[in-house]
Amino acid sequence: MPKEVHRAGIPPAGLPLVDSSRHERSDAARNRTAILRAAERLVADRGADCVTMDEVAAAAGVGKGTLFRRFGDRAGLLRALLDKRERSFQEDFIRGEPPLGPGVGARERLVAFGDRLLEETEIQGDLLLGAETWTPGERLVHSVYTAHRAHVAALLQELDPACDPAYLVDILLTALAAEVVLYQRRVLGMSLPQLKDGWLALLDGLLR
Repeated sequence: MPKEVHRAGIPPAGLPLVDSSRHERSDAARNRTAILRAAERLVADRGADCVTMDEVAAAAGVGKGTLFRRFGDRAGLLRALLDKRERSFQEDFIRGEPPLGPGVGARERLVAFGDRLLEETEIQGDLLLGAETWTPGERLVHSVYTAHRAHVAALLQELDPACDPAYLVDILLTALAAEVVLYQRRVLGMSLPQLKDGWLALLDGLLR
């Protein structure tokens, strides 16, 4: 586990998994399952950016109010679709095999962390983009970003105790945001290996 970071702006690195499990009534659990399955089908057929909350509610056979009460908004629904992969990712960087998990140096783990996020964006970039950008600024206070931020900040301080992780961590994570990565891939035509090389160069440039 990464050691705690006590500088201003960085919480202790007890990393919260996204949307921790909670006890649900059987009808609520059935509704959640139906909604997520309907959303998955619609996203697979048409893409995340073309799916509306009205369509998901109709496909799931639930009221629109039920959908909004359960997930809050469209971004919350898209984050729920990402939940399983995000849980696996967090488990891997907290307790998994190196280089993403413990057992190697901080630099190797930071490189692996960025490479994995770039690969996740390659696989499910439209879902990530929808979850990140629907409500401006919301992703920065969400438990997923909080977990990533705490982990990267701990590794930064381990790698260079003289650096300011409270500042650098957000600079680094911005480079891995789905909006930025998809722009580089789809508009600028950069390759995935090129982005991975760029991530490595960014780390080395900031942490000389």
